[in-house]
Amino acid sequence: MAGDAAPVSASIVIDQGASTRGYTTKSVTISQDGTLSVVNLDSMEHTVTADDRGEDGLPLFDVLVPPGSTVSIPAASKLAPGTFGFHCSFHPSTMTGTLTVEGDSGGVTPAAPKFEQPLFSPPVITGSHVRLRMEPALVRMLPHGARTPMWTFGGTYPGPTIRRPAGHDTRVTFTNGLPRRARSMSVHFHGDHHASADDGQPDRFLIGHGHSRTYDFPLTYGGRPEPSSFFWYHDHRMNRTSQNNWHGLQGMFIVDDPKPSSLRLPAGRRDVPLLVADRSFTATNDLTNPYRHAATMTDDMTFIGPNAPPTDVVIGNRILVNGRFAPYLPVSATRYRLRLLNGSSASAYNFALSDGRPFVQIGTGDGLLPHAVVRQSILLGPAQRADVIVDFHREVGKKVVLWSLARSDGSTTGTGTRVDALMQFRVRWKADDRSRIPSTLVPVPKIDIPTHVAKTWVFDLGGDSTTGTFWSINGKAFAPDRVDYRVPLGSTQRWRIRNDSDVTHFVHIHAEQWHTVLRDGKRPPPWERGLEDTWRLDPGESVEVAAHFVDYTGAFMIHCHMLDHEDHGMMARFVVTPHG
Repeated sequence: MAGDAAPVSASIVIDQGASTRGYTTKSVTISQDGTLSVVNLDSMEHTVTADDRGEDGLPLFDVLVPPGSTVSIPAASKLAPGTFGFHCSFHPSTMTGTLTVEGDSGGVTPAAPKFEQPLFSPPVITGSHVRLRMEPALVRMLPHGARTPMWTFGGTYPGPTIRRPAGHDTRVTFTNGLPRRARSMSVHFHGDHHASADDGQPDRFLIGHGHSRTYDFPLTYGGRPEPSSFFWYHDHRMNRTSQNNWHGLQGMFIVDDPKPSSLRLPAGRRDVPLLVADRSFTATNDLTNPYRHAATMTDDMTFIGPNAPPTDVVIGNRILVNGRFAPYLPVSATRYRLRLLNGSSASAYNFALSDGRPFVQIGTGDGLLPHAVVRQSILLGPAQRADVIVDFHREVGKKVVLWSLARSDGSTTGTGTRVDALMQFRVRWKADDRSRIPSTLVPVPKIDIPTHVAKTWVFDLGGDSTTGTFWSINGKAFAPDRVDYRVPLGSTQRWRIRNDSDVTHFVHIHAEQWHTVLRDGKRPPPWERGLEDTWRLDPGESVEVAAHFVDYTGAFMIHCHMLDHEDHGMMARFVVTPHG
């Protein structure tokens, strides 16, 4: 009957507060060849992105909708009859909906993910003096077509993996061979304990075009070797950190402590570091430029324009593992140690395995946990890491996919996670396996945690839409010449970090080995009872952390590791002062 025909046009409405309330239109129906539009009445940027992907590996439809805009979705008119889920890439756990297409036949249908290229393993450097040139290079990222121009450490993305014994002094010389338009650089060794001048300061000790700088990393803490760790290195240049990381300036760094060798953890080729990050590409496989219409900064670190806070989130539509889209790794039917690193600017991932097998988490990025923790999924935001063991015994001939699933921890206010297939493990042969999964690992170094909080850091949004906005810490945007707190060397500090904004932040503190004392007033979960350097803080959440300040005086940073938030003011400087 004519009255039952599907509408030839329909709209998805996004009202104010959609990041927590969801789409106003949660279900919409159109006829085949109909017109679908999106109206964004919110003050924030959102997307309408299909859950399913096509044969090209891209979402069946994906549109960015700026505040106050109306955008059409041409791809929706080309879909086959059926029901298709959609979500907002920025708020995937709270903003979801369904599109029903009615018609006779034909049209675009979802395609199963293809894993067409092998996983890339960056070259490993083990020498005491590492020399890396920052240089342009063509990198194989997508399985077909041209290679992608990138800015790299040493000609690869990710850059070479530096692997060194704990307690052995390591010098890394970086030479800036990038185009002159890239300007000066600063490299941060993320998670390590070292001098202020070697910390990758955002505005000091910079590496100019054609110049070099040598960083010294003793890999000790209080005169003793550091714990076994999974660190990483990346650009940390003020106001350009997000752009420079997007272009490829990232690499991994593993510190080996001889003590855990008695634990018989998987080693050699069965110890696999994985850097997961998202990017978007043009039709010719170049990186897109999401910074072309970047927010404009005024003189006082306040930003105006369509991409000013809080709409300053850079999300890629393809998720890469070690710089490759949808790679595969042949494995034996044995245990593997996977070191998971989220190197994205803003995206969070809820890692899980397609056949339901668990991860056994043995560590964070900063060291082993005191006890192994069995987890079905692991939520990691930007800069967070997890050290896990996966058991492929009795799986010969099977293919297991590493996925990112929708966030499943019950949060109703926190930023969601990407939903996508990441890579495939192909279990091909049997092999001897002398590794094991110990329940007891390595005790966490003890410190005397103070009973009182010495400093509270509040993360929030400042300014207004008329004069400009900024991401703030304690009500202020970052100022290069301002010291926000002073810490006496030799003291043990207990700090509280609180998120008063409406979005999730991932807070990173430099300088020391940090212990998580409380999360929202309670004992932290088992996977946060080791050493940490980056914490997820959903709206309204707080954590209390503690560290003993040893070895080094000088300036260090605390900031959000959502890189556009960092670039747009959410960073503060504390200074460690001499005794007394």
